This record gives sequence, C-alpha cells and structure tokens, in this order.
Amino acid sequence: MNRQLRLLSLIVLLAVTILATACGQITSPPPQGPRSPDVSWAPGLSPLPQETTVKVGMKQVLSDAGILIGMAKGYYTDVGIKIEPIQFNSGQEMINHLAAGQLDVGATVTAAGLLNAMSRDIPVKIVADKGINVTGKGYYRLVVRKDLAKSIKDYADLKGRRIAIVGTASLDEIALVRILEKGGLGTKDIDLQVIRSFPDMLVSMSNKSIDAAMVIEPFVTHGITKEIIDPWKDPSEYDPNAQTALLVYGTSITTKPEVANRFMTAYLKSVRDYNDAFFKDKNKAEIIDILCRYSVIKDPLLYDKMYPTGLNPNGYVRMKGIALDIAWYKKNLLIKPDIKLETVVDNRYVDFAVNILGPYQ
Repeated sequence: MNRQLRLLSLIVLLAVTILATACGQITSPPPQGPRSPDVSWAPGLSPLPQETTVKVGMKQVLSDAGILIGMAKGYYTDVGIKIEPIQFNSGQEMINHLAAGQLDVGATVTAAGLLNAMSRDIPVKIVADKGINVTGKGYYRLVVRKDLAKSIKDYADLKGRRIAIVGTASLDEIALVRILEKGGLGTKDIDLQVIRSFPDMLVSMSNKSIDAAMVIEPFVTHGITKEIIDPWKDPSEYDPNAQTALLVYGTSITTKPEVANRFMTAYLKSVRDYNDAFFKDKNKAEIIDILCRYSVIKDPLLYDKMYPTGLNPNGYVRMKGIALDIAWYKKNLLIKPDIKLETVVDNRYVDFAVNILGPYQ
C-alpha cells in the first residue's frame, strides 16, 4: 500500500509540474524584447513595417515547439510579429474565438466542432502540421497496463476491456476506433471511459480501474518508467496516416496575408531548428534548454527518454490523414456532408514559407 501511495504521489507531482500553466493567460512566455530585425535566415523577406501582435492559442506542450522556439530565438520578432500566447480551457472555446476573429492562430487537433466551423463559410483553415507520430517512436499511442501486457497481445484481445480516452467526437475517439477495427471490434465491444486528463489515466491504470488508454508524451515515458504501462504496438502499425495535431489560422489572420505568410515562415524556421536538434543532434542542448524553460516539460533528461514528437520540417499536413478524419466524422453524422478536404486545408502559407526557406535538407 505504501508503494502504491508513493506511486500516486509521483504521478500527481508530475501532473502539477507539467500542467502548471493549465488555465488562463500563459504567464511565462519566451522573451520578445526589442531587437534589430535580422531576416538573413529568410532571404528576400522583409519585416512588417509596423510590429503586429498575433494572438496564439496553445498549451506550451512539446508539439508547440514551432512557436516556443521561434519566440525564444526571435524569429517572429525578426519579421515584425509579437506573439501573445493565450491558454484555453477547451478546444471548442478556442474554435469559437478563431471563428469570431478574437484569436489569430490555434494549436489544436481535428474535432467535429472545428470542421463544422469551417462549413459555415468562415475563413478558418488548417494551415500546417503541428504533430505527427514518427515511425517506430509514436508519441501519441494506445498503452496497456503492464500487468496485462501478456494477455493483451493483439487487437482482438481488447474486447471487453476498460479503455480510456480524453474526449469523444475528436482525434482521440478516431484513433481508438482505428485500433479496434484492426481486431474487428468497435467501441460497443469495449467499456469506453472518458478521463479528461492524461495524469488521471496513469492513476487509473495504477489502481487497475482501467485496462488501457490513449496517452501522449511525456506521460507515456513516465508510465513506462514507473512500470505502470506497456507501450504496446507502435502507431505506425494501426494509424500510419494520422495527423495528430494541427496549426489553424483564424479569420483575423487569413485576411492579412502579409502577416500570415511571415508567421508561417518564422514557424517553419523554428520547426526546422527542432528537427535539427532531435533528429540530427544539431544544437540539441540549446533547443532542450529553450523547451525546458518555456514548455510544460521541465526535466532535460526526459527529452532523451521520450518518444519525439514528429514535426514536418516542410510544414505540410498529412492530407490523407485529414481526409480519413473527415470521412469518419461524416459517417458518424458529426459534421455536415458537404465539407471537403480542399475547403478545410489551405497550403498557400506553407508554400510561401518553403519558397522563402527552400526545402528542408
């Protein structure tokens, strides 16, 4: 009993450390002090004539690296943009602000509410990748209780199990459905649980109230380290086309292409710094230091243990993944039938940024 209590205390402590910025205005964003614009990293691109504030909804998680690194290294300042980071309590709240023009950029996931907003002739668009699973190193995945790993070996073994997701009618339910379908199952064949936070999922697995869950890093690594969970199968096996997280432009920035293009160029430069660090071991200590200071993950040792978040250095989303999401929402009558892939994804801003920076080498 004492061991279990210590285990639960560690999980709670991790949750407090990681989610310290979980509500309200983000309090400690990277500094964006005055500096002389230097856009030598973006040949041919000049800064905006006047500094422009761009409001960005994000949670300071690792997949926000394209924003956090750019703020810390001054890329946004270089092009004349000041980032105002804002935290939202729910994805739907963020979507409402994007549609109303009260938020310029959103760091989010696919959801019925997002796609339905796009169907109302509101210029909210999916514009770039913000998180994908790397083959063999999926950072968002189904995990099972460690004591059940030998009995839940294949997809069909999930039948009748208590499996948790953080929400329905969104990425989380879609991901689980695809896993179940590999075993000829559906959500009616399991005991589906909705647990609103990943730390609570680890607690529930440690006390054996659930059998498996869709979990994201750093909670995957933490659960493995504490011998609570088994990482099970890699997502490349059951969801190879998944577009896990998205960068979305709201109405207030799609009507200002000069701002939208410069934001994307700074974003892509930051994502490339991230890729250089985690996949080429270039300036890794510097990038980890930035992320430790400004993301919710404060332990530098975790960055070498975690499955890395995939961020496309050329910015484009996985079109097939989004198309499959749209098809699922339509099949389940969660979005309007007239929504089409070409109306929700707008690649013009990534096209602009890649033209300025060149293809990633």
